[in-house]
Amino acid sequence: MSSHTEPDQEWLSPIVLCFSGLDPSGGAGISADIEAIASLGCHCAPIITTLTAQDSSDVKDIQPVESTFLISQARAILEDMPVKAIKIGLLGSVAVIEAIHTVLRDYPNIPVILDPVLVSGGGTHISSQEIIAAMVNLLLPQTTLITPNTNEAQAIAAQADTIDACAYEMMEMGSEYVLITGTHDDSDKVLNRLWGHNRSLLDCEWERLPNEYHGSGCVLAAGIAAGIAQGMNLQSAVREAQAFTWHSLKNGQRLGMGQVIPNRLFWTNTEKANDWRRSTN
Repeated sequence: MSSHTEPDQEWLSPIVLCFSGLDPSGGAGISADIEAIASLGCHCAPIITTLTAQDSSDVKDIQPVESTFLISQARAILEDMPVKAIKIGLLGSVAVIEAIHTVLRDYPNIPVILDPVLVSGGGTHISSQEIIAAMVNLLLPQTTLITPNTNEAQAIAAQADTIDACAYEMMEMGSEYVLITGTHDDSDKVLNRLWGHNRSLLDCEWERLPNEYHGSGCVLAAGIAAGIAQGMNLQSAVREAQAFTWHSLKNGQRLGMGQVIPNRLFWTNTEKANDWRRSTN
């Protein structure tokens, strides 16, 4: 007689499937996704899109995963587990984008959070114009929310002359919602603005922290995906993920000679966890 029993569905952790790059420094990419998603009460199913050689300063080299194998990775999970949200990070090649598009086309009801990783924290361009065009044509029409910083927004919506116009153009390209972060602006505070349904929906201001961070965009997008996987509405998920990301950055650590690496496990310290909880109330 088998002792195997089915898990209690009511207590399963919500599952987030992540298409992300592998960062050996542990600062960005799939490491950031796994830690952020687990910290926020979900299970991360990691699909590697691109291998990288990078440290806390910059990307040295990238090697996209063969597209057929990428599709095999994703389908193995999607046919086995009840995925509640999909997060997309570093793409690496047009072939990778085409592969992800093929997968998403078969699962149109799963919300998709797209973090358009165009330039490394150290300033290296890791997405060509061809990659940007493929992302716009193949992924944005399947995207629930795209989360560019202001520089990325201007690169994607190159014809737009203001940040507001960038957001409207990306909605016209197919993304249902757009969250543009102000981390790269020259301002006293960081302003993150959410658009949807052809209007501005939410403004959130955050104290600007003093350092440069390796993987902050990954944490934010993964955090939003975790919130959506748990059944939050999009605006609530955006608010919660911003608070988690800001505290991860505030408690970051300079583990190498480059940028500060966010501490996604800051909540294991009771005092820091209490600060985070107070900021979400």
